[in-house]
Amino acid sequence: MFRVSQFMQELSQPTRLAGRHDPPGPVVIWNLIRRCNLTCQHCYSISADVDFPGELTTAEVCGVMDDLKAFRVPVLILSGGEPLLRKDLFEIAARAKRMGFYVGLSTNGTLIDASMAERIAGLGFDYVGISLDGMRATHDRFRRKEGAFEASLAGLRHCRARGVKVGLRFTLTQDNAADLPRLLALAEAEAIDKFYLSHLNYAGRGNKNRGTDAHFQTTRRAMDSLFDTAWEYQRRGLAKEIVTGNNDADGAYLLLWARKRLPEREAHIRAKLAEWGGNASGVNVANIDNLGNVHPDTMWWNYTLGNVRERPFSEIWQDRSDPIMAGLKQRPRAVKGRCAACAHFDICGGNTRVRALQLTGDAWEEDPGCYLTDEEIGVTGGAERVPVLPYRGKGVTWVRSA
Repeated sequence: MFRVSQFMQELSQPTRLAGRHDPPGPVVIWNLIRRCNLTCQHCYSISADVDFPGELTTAEVCGVMDDLKAFRVPVLILSGGEPLLRKDLFEIAARAKRMGFYVGLSTNGTLIDASMAERIAGLGFDYVGISLDGMRATHDRFRRKEGAFEASLAGLRHCRARGVKVGLRFTLTQDNAADLPRLLALAEAEAIDKFYLSHLNYAGRGNKNRGTDAHFQTTRRAMDSLFDTAWEYQRRGLAKEIVTGNNDADGAYLLLWARKRLPEREAHIRAKLAEWGGNASGVNVANIDNLGNVHPDTMWWNYTLGNVRERPFSEIWQDRSDPIMAGLKQRPRAVKGRCAACAHFDICGGNTRVRALQLTGDAWEEDPGCYLTDEEIGVTGGAERVPVLPYRGKGVTWVRSA
């Protein structure tokens, strides 16, 4: 996760360099259930409104939580599918709170009425993230359900009215990028605490629709808008958090943004971005799916490191005999192509390896989702490479411009 607002704070009021500090254990995003009442276009878990067999029982979940606590995992994000469809969700969340975890809830929000919001507030969830894929027409089309936008927005309002910290989550694609300015305006008008922009990753249903991923110029315009908004919040003293995910090139692009607007702060913000270090899959972020399979993060469902029914999470997470895990934990990572030659490699860490794996079959190839030009990343020795995104999600090819 790239904390845009935190770096805007650094641009406004620089602090001393502190060096890179990893948390004691990884943040764990836990897909407790695969069932969902929606069938979203970009769903990485390819959920449906049916029961999926073999999911972890309450007792098994509790046993895993004991191991996670002993392993010093600080944060649990309870997700799905739609986690509110799991009958023991509040029992699990209450136990997690008693154990001292920071507990977040990732939901589509459509099931949050006034009484559900009371339960959420009463339990003490630290954060509730609700997804919107655009304004009403766009969101309902993406979610494949008429009325989904109004239901999600109502759920967000119910939580906010009861003092729950809420966030709006938005997955950027070519088909909904035009809605971003209005969503940012909505977040401010609704007094929403946090705005999270996720780049479309090539995983699950998103993999099948990668041909509709935002073209690079669209991505750049979206990031400019997001950075401008975050900087304006900083100048106005608004305590709103803006973050992004699934494309660590955002850090390098922020450096370029600062170079144009605040050149006197460039050296400092570059040092701070290097402290952050970019992609943390397999290191500071982990995923457990509904069957107990462990993945480097939520976008790696096509690659399993082990299963908590067979080995404790703590053992799986430290096992470097797996080549993917060994490569993810290596510093610096042994990446190839543009990523290896990139002048900003220490900022983004080679970006999102699962995109390279999905599109080339090699997790260590250059990330095809990087939207910076050869010139911007300091790659020389040839004409600019231009990404060609074909129709119907059949892959990405690179061609040389004339």
